[in-house]
Amino acid sequence: MTAPHIRAGTPTAADTDDDFDVEEALALVREPREPRQDATPAPTPRGDHAHGAPPAHRHRATPWPQARETAARAARTGARPAPVSVSLADALGLTLATPLDALTDLPSFDTSAMDGWAVAGPGPWEVREEGVLAGHAQPERLTDGEAVRIATGARIPADTTAVLRSEHGRLDAQGRLHPTRELVHGQDIRPRGQECRRGDQLLPVGTLATPAVLGLAAAAGYDTVTAVPRPRADVLILGDELLTEGLPHDGLIRDALGPMLPPWLRALGAEVTAVRRLGDDAKALYKAITSSTADLVVTTGGTASGPVDHIHPTLERIGAELLVDGVKVRPGHPMLLARTKQNQHLVGLPGNPLAAVSGLLTLAEPLLRTLAARPAPELYALPLAEAAHGHPYDTRLVPVVLRGDTAIPLHYNGPAMLRGIAAADALAVVPPGGAQRGEEMEILDLPWAAAGIGVCFT
Repeated sequence: MTAPHIRAGTPTAADTDDDFDVEEALALVREPREPRQDATPAPTPRGDHAHGAPPAHRHRATPWPQARETAARAARTGARPAPVSVSLADALGLTLATPLDALTDLPSFDTSAMDGWAVAGPGPWEVREEGVLAGHAQPERLTDGEAVRIATGARIPADTTAVLRSEHGRLDAQGRLHPTRELVHGQDIRPRGQECRRGDQLLPVGTLATPAVLGLAAAAGYDTVTAVPRPRADVLILGDELLTEGLPHDGLIRDALGPMLPPWLRALGAEVTAVRRLGDDAKALYKAITSSTADLVVTTGGTASGPVDHIHPTLERIGAELLVDGVKVRPGHPMLLARTKQNQHLVGLPGNPLAAVSGLLTLAEPLLRTLAARPAPELYALPLAEAAHGHPYDTRLVPVVLRGDTAIPLHYNGPAMLRGIAAADALAVVPPGGAQRGEEMEILDLPWAAAGIGVCFT
């Protein structure tokens, strides 16, 4: 069990001044300083709660592992995008919906594997004047005692015995070719159908279209492939207190989720079709949800029971089914998952930034992964380099950096904080009660820190 230990988003010395110390920079998010005495707590978005009073519907909260499974199962039972034919240029990161069967033999004719001479019979050989190049028509047949210059990938002349590499032959004063090493019959000839025969299955349904897969498809004669399209997602940003530019002022705060969620959803394999800022307008929320044609609607904030938390009343109004209504996880426990009568899914994220990240990885990631027909990532665990505090009753997701075979917990991991997650490679899944140094914790890789083509920002 291995994991890609990449420090995503952390500057390197090559990116900064010569005296930049990476470990010193990470220490700033591992060891928070005492706040200034005159510091005033910054306002935080609504939609997540501290360790105090939970929302009114808290008793229905789902355990964290069960919530993730519910999200994956919901995508399997609801409406799913129909397979489409896409060009190879647009297929990167998609999942094959039909097998990739060879449309031709590979190679489709006998070819030279090396630059050198095609020779017939035993040497020495008389060398023809004109050589054989790749991309040209079938060359003339060779007779015993003849050789002809040949390029890698060129068609082999009929009755060729072998290809003599350029470095393994010499020409005498009369222009005859002599081998400098023993030559084996068939040497450096790629025979027709060596890799596959027409009709052979090259890759099964469910294969992720990596760059290598696209290259194989092209070699096998494909211009397009049939794939599961990217699930479409609409993002609805709620909250009258959010600013889109400038410094926070007069009780208003900057919107961190508007810039963060669309690229994060793309990294999870979605096509973001709309980003709308609705404020705390119940009518606008109703209209945006009921008019959306996306496979997934993602909302921010408004998932609790406050006077302007409109998610639950709106879902009830449209007759949506609540599949997950709160999760036993910190941060982010007011998150929810619903399915409308039109088999459209909605993930309600808390308004606090790190709580929203928790909701993305708990509910949106398994849902989108299943909609896109991608396999679940292989689970793995790493020991903690230091103790991680836990919640008395709930799972806790803690940002970590990966160093060798250990996970180092980061501070600044409160529901409204992004400083820790911005330096993180992954999240550690800490069980209720916390974990001691050396204990192995399940690790959730962030999409840009994980290996593979799952990262897709375009």
